[in-house]
Amino acid sequence: MRERRFQREPREKLIEDFVYILDYLPYGYGPSSRRGFSSKPMAQAIGEKYFMLLELRLIEGLELKIGEKLPLIGGLESELLKVCRRLSYDELTATAKAELPSIIKNIVLSREEEFVKFFNEAQPLTTKMHSLELLHGIGKKTLWKILNERKRKPFSSFKDIYERTKIDPLKLVVERIIEELSEEQKHYLFVKPYRRRPRF
Repeated sequence: MRERRFQREPREKLIEDFVYILDYLPYGYGPSSRRGFSSKPMAQAIGEKYFMLLELRLIEGLELKIGEKLPLIGGLESELLKVCRRLSYDELTATAKAELPSIIKNIVLSREEEFVKFFNEAQPLTTKMHSLELLHGIGKKTLWKILNERKRKPFSSFKDIYERTKIDPLKLVVERIIEELSEEQKHYLFVKPYRRRPRF
């Protein structure tokens, strides 16, 4: 009988160009942490493009501010830090979780044009479910309002969406991103899903 061999999944390629700092840990996690003791400077961050939660290792003497935007590719800062691994939501510190909504809000506002495009171009997932309905507060009545309005004239901004549909698109997008980060979803709209690699 031929021995069955399992191949490990290839290591996930990190594809974030910029990150925002969620928590800065100048003395590491500490001995009481479930994450494992480390006295080296660390940081937890979120990616700008795919909202990947990342753990960063920093060189001694590099001080960071919560909410600070840093490049992972190019720029002086990228030479002073190293991405250790991807984090799940549960691995975030209490500070990182508390900062997450406001930092995500800032990211979404900086990419407003892209998210307005989502409202203009979002399509059905199935014959019974539209992708817009994955946003809390959008039921069938509101869905048809959005579809009719965008057919009449494409939305131009978050303000335009609010004035014509009476929904708060910024709030709905931020809530959905946090939900996709904190709970496993059948459908992901904005976040690159976190998948634990199987152990053999």
